[in-house]
Amino acid sequence: MPSLPPQRAAVLAFLRRELTAGRAPSLAEIAAAFSFSSRNAAQKHVQALIADGLLEAIPGQKRGLRLPGGSADLLPLPVLGRVAAGQPIGADIGLDQQLWLDRRLFSPAPDYLLKVEGDSMIDDGILDGDLVGVHRSPDARDGQIVVARIDGELTIKRLQYQQRRIRLLPRNPAYAPIVVEAGQDFAIEGVYCGLVRRG
Repeated sequence: MPSLPPQRAAVLAFLRRELTAGRAPSLAEIAAAFSFSSRNAAQKHVQALIADGLLEAIPGQKRGLRLPGGSADLLPLPVLGRVAAGQPIGADIGLDQQLWLDRRLFSPAPDYLLKVEGDSMIDDGILDGDLVGVHRSPDARDGQIVVARIDGELTIKRLQYQQRRIRLLPRNPAYAPIVVEAGQDFAIEGVYCGLVRRG
């Protein structure tokens, strides 16, 4: 990496932070962030960083900047809380963190991640502490792993349609299935589409 003047290094750090978070700032926003008197000063820094190979320009896009190597295969995913692999637990409110992950880890592409608490899905390879990708969907097929909301609490289980009943099956013999009773507050929040296990 070339040695950069302090101000240009600060602009690069700002752009890396913004681009990693999925935002491509405009020249006006860069100028405002550094109290430059005009967009021209911001443009000179950006052009110099592109010339040094530290940024890439995307032709034909107004805010067409990206980090070298591109991030076409990276997906920004918010971690929105916890999901029980055991007894259902209350859903966390709000954004905990965001991770950029390779979209090829998942099928289909998830909308968010939830942290697993419990061991009821170990026979499906879903362990305590894993981050599971969830594709938002109010519907799922029989046999799919789903994140379901029961009486305001979230759980991850395998869905089973049995005649006119819905059962949520654990994948650990130590746990009993959850039978959804008529009139119970129940909704499928999404379909499981892969996981990330952090060491």
